[in-house]
Amino acid sequence: MTFSIVARCPETGQFGAAVSSSSPAVASRCIRARPGVGAAVSQNITDPELGSVALDLMQSGVAPHEALATLQQRPHIAYRQLMAIDGKNAPATYTGERCLGTIGAITGEHAACAGNLLASPDVLRAMLAAFQAASGNLAERLMQAMVAGLAAGGEEGPVHSAGLLVVADLSWPIVDLRMDWVEDDPIDALYHAWRVYEPQIQDYITRARDPRSAPSFGVPGDM
Repeated sequence: MTFSIVARCPETGQFGAAVSSSSPAVASRCIRARPGVGAAVSQNITDPELGSVALDLMQSGVAPHEALATLQQRPHIAYRQLMAIDGKNAPATYTGERCLGTIGAITGEHAACAGNLLASPDVLRAMLAAFQAASGNLAERLMQAMVAGLAAGGEEGPVHSAGLLVVADLSWPIVDLRMDWVEDDPIDALYHAWRVYEPQIQDYITRARDPRSAPSFGVPGDM
């Protein structure tokens, strides 16, 4: 039902995740990130709480693989697929034996990818390779991974929702974009939204920190 990626940027300290699924509103349930801590994913038969619990554990000093080991004590964990990444340790994954269809997970130095009901195991390899080869900021690299995953076959059936989440050094996400239901190609729709939003990110940060420094708010009637 889902394929996703978690990642970090060692240069900026940003953490992020991206996801797509045949189910509606996948990002609202599956991807979590916390400034200064890391990112986490809970998918397959989703328990949205698990991503937040993984982040709580990592914030307390637990490494990602230890956080996921703790979560494996939870009820019904065999139905879950999990990923976690922090700022200094290797990313970690867990896939329960009751996960659906063609399943898998793959880790690199600064990212991990996982999926279930995949069209092919090649999907995850394509995602990680695209992330590692891409340039630009973290959100752009996450989107390149999602595009590559879809091109490699994506989910076994058509996907209808997608999301992109990135945190930096602020208490709120600097990127939190979602396509909760798109009949055809939510990843392309999400990528378009990202391209529109990317050049405005710093403007929104400036407006939050000090609106006096923002000479224009880019709306009709604002001089």
